[in-house]
Amino acid sequence: MTIAATTAITRDAPYERASTALLLVDMQRIFAEPGLDPAHPEMGAEHPFYRTLAERVIPNQVALLDAARAAGVQVIHTIIQALTEDGRDCSLDHKLSGIVVSRSAPEGAIIDALAPVTNEIVLPKTSSGVFNSTNIDYVLRNLGIRTLIVAGIVTDQCVDMAVRDAADRGYLVTCVRDACATYTQARHEAALAAFGGYCWIADTRTVLARLEALRHA
Repeated sequence: MTIAATTAITRDAPYERASTALLLVDMQRIFAEPGLDPAHPEMGAEHPFYRTLAERVIPNQVALLDAARAAGVQVIHTIIQALTEDGRDCSLDHKLSGIVVSRSAPEGAIIDALAPVTNEIVLPKTSSGVFNSTNIDYVLRNLGIRTLIVAGIVTDQCVDMAVRDAADRGYLVTCVRDACATYTQARHEAALAAFGGYCWIADTRTVLARLEALRHA
């Protein structure tokens, strides 16, 4: 039996202002600032991961965030953060991995360069997958979102899960390759190659051009 394609939609379909959202994944101090992540105590300020964040990823995300706001596109931030002070509500995997960020921990805050403005949505999660431990799917559907632009850290963990899970739930996903990073470039490239079938992988310049077009539409 042959199953015909139901639509002619492609993963790189044009963005529409009312149905597009930018999702920034885990851009919080504990993971983006050297010396705060207890899971990687060996990584100092000169580690390539932090240099990549400072020199490329964060500036690209700032540009994407500014463009999304200017275009009237929804912005959603997700962070790893417990609902409790002792982290008892965190997933078993995060407990075993030592990834427990208490509700009031200052290092759990989003970095200043990407700080949410009034009325932007912040979803705290207690697992690697934002679709597993938050109500993001419900929120996106209430907002009428069809296309999700994803950027953040780290590429082969939380970003990977956001991309795959969003695709499985019927969203058109763009992953902005130079607005994501993980602990080595090899891991970054391997992750993009692995989940590339679930999304359109684009660069910041391309996505910015689309958002700029929406602003003037």
